[in-house]
Amino acid sequence: MTGPALVVQGLRKSYALPGGGRTTAVADVSFSVPAGGSLGIVGESGSGKTTVARILVGLVRPDAGTIAVNGRERTPGRRRGGMPLGPGARRAARLSRAREIQIVFQDPYVSLDPRLTARQCLHTALRLHGRYEGQAATGRIGELLDQVGLGKREADARPRGLSGGQRQRLAIARALAVEPEVLVLDEAVAALDVSIQAQILRLLADIRRETGVALVFVSHDLAVVRHITDDTLVMRRGRAVETGPTARVLESPEDPYTRLLLSSVPHDGWDPAETVRLRAELAER
Repeated sequence: MTGPALVVQGLRKSYALPGGGRTTAVADVSFSVPAGGSLGIVGESGSGKTTVARILVGLVRPDAGTIAVNGRERTPGRRRGGMPLGPGARRAARLSRAREIQIVFQDPYVSLDPRLTARQCLHTALRLHGRYEGQAATGRIGELLDQVGLGKREADARPRGLSGGQRQRLAIARALAVEPEVLVLDEAVAALDVSIQAQILRLLADIRRETGVALVFVSHDLAVVRHITDDTLVMRRGRAVETGPTARVLESPEDPYTRLLLSSVPHDGWDPAETVRLRAELAER
């Protein structure tokens, strides 16, 4: 692997509460992912992992911190020369970031235009980003469909005519259409049957190997993270409590919260009482 494709430093995000005060969703989170590498971000609901994913792709503006892709600043809302960006500059910045960082959501059905066939969906993505025209666009669409394992029938079908796994394959193809440096996957296989999950994970591993794209895999499923990632970052209450190689983090965790997550997964000899004990100990901290 080469240098870092993605470098995140000191991300912070808080939200105002209805009755006054603020709640912190992300607190000083930093990490990096090398080109062709894969990072898992894990934690329970409310840990802040999805907020980090949404900040990465510009759906949420951080209060502080920076995001760089191959050394280029890509922090949402970042000002130039101390001045706010105008509407035209903001749109250009969004498109520039989107060409480098793409996201695949848990439920692709809500992010796919129900009026467009799979082929039209990919053509729209290429046109939006000024990538390929005419016969070149037609050829690129064919390559993308083939890359994710969708045939002619699926290419001419609208989202309602596709299975959950096929819709997720289309969402991945759309994300790859602009040839991003980083692909963020937010619980991207959580809604799929186990057998379909395995197919999508194999597809992602192949894509990573063939294209060199860096993956940021946000998930609550430790088995999935173990299968697809090189490194893992564990989040609790907006903070990163542990990070390191996935094998080490999941086999020899150092932080009590990581041990709690692992103890919550049923396995041979599993004792639920141990999970209750660990959670009680954490509550006292």
